[in-house]
Amino acid sequence: MLRSPRTLLSVTSAALLVAGLTACSGTTKDSASTSSGGGQSAAAADPNAAVKEGLKIAFLPKQLNNPYSDVETGGGKVAVEELKGEYKLVGPNDASASSQVSYINTLIQQQQDVIVVAANDPNAVCPSLNQARAAKIKVITFDSDASKDCRDAFINQATTQGIGESLAKMALEQAGGEGEIAVLSATPNATNQNSWIKVMQEELKKPEYAKLKLVKVAYGNDDDQKSFQEAQGLLQSYPNLKAIVAPTTVGIAAAARYISSSSYKGKVAVTGLGLPNQMREYVKNDTVKKFALWNPADIGYLAAFAGANMASGKITGAEGEKFTAGKLGEYTIGADGEIVLGPPTEFTKENIDQFNF
Repeated sequence: MLRSPRTLLSVTSAALLVAGLTACSGTTKDSASTSSGGGQSAAAADPNAAVKEGLKIAFLPKQLNNPYSDVETGGGKVAVEELKGEYKLVGPNDASASSQVSYINTLIQQQQDVIVVAANDPNAVCPSLNQARAAKIKVITFDSDASKDCRDAFINQATTQGIGESLAKMALEQAGGEGEIAVLSATPNATNQNSWIKVMQEELKKPEYAKLKLVKVAYGNDDDQKSFQEAQGLLQSYPNLKAIVAPTTVGIAAAARYISSSSYKGKVAVTGLGLPNQMREYVKNDTVKKFALWNPADIGYLAAFAGANMASGKITGAEGEKFTAGKLGEYTIGADGEIVLGPPTEFTKENIDQFNF
């Protein structure tokens, strides 16, 4: 089983969901140096610098009112409070490619110190993010990366390779080693899901996966009803389907809901990445045997600490730099400014009641 001891330390913080927007006042920006791209900075880091209080840290998830994003940003809010900063949450109600641009522009005008963004599209947000960096705002991407030349660091849930391999492995197990499988993803432009699916597809070329056939990658646009309909459509188009693999919390919950009330229950497996609290019912009624995830609250928590350390000059985003992220402990920045939270945890009927997020 894949375990995540460090991320499990803060499962209770994941229950803190964001109730609304928190207003921030405008203050004069400091003269911190602008990062030069790809996680590198023109200014040298000062590991002995103190983390500043009063930093304005804004979170911009893919969309508001998404259970997964709510947990992520809830963890960010906890961290900003620990850092004695000013937390702000903004975002669109849909996950379209360009829906975040206007929010970034507004955050620039409000002179935030840090913008933490989960990019709906790796390129659409780049012009605005680079404008933010030119205005000496630190840009941290989390969950879903933007292009490397328009952010200072990226908080990754786990390695892309590790997640893709995990999805393929669970698909093989849940399909009984053979048969047709389908993927139910988020949006066609989602950076993270596309990267995981690509790794999964490469894994499926290996000899041990020779009896599995990926017949379709469908997109539910991270919308519950759309994902439900796509799951239904997959079974209508591929009646011999053995498993639906959903690398998105919205998709796996919608697929499980459809399967649990259909004649396919017990015949078609559902697996992927999901929230324990959303999936508990379907695990206990045997619709879902196994799925995986990290603690989303820890992603937001880590992103806030990375942004605060960067805005304080303790780190620049260069490979090899280290910083402490509160209760999560010490992290080392990897290549291209990537900071990996840790491996995902697999959830089953035997352990799901140990988690509350």
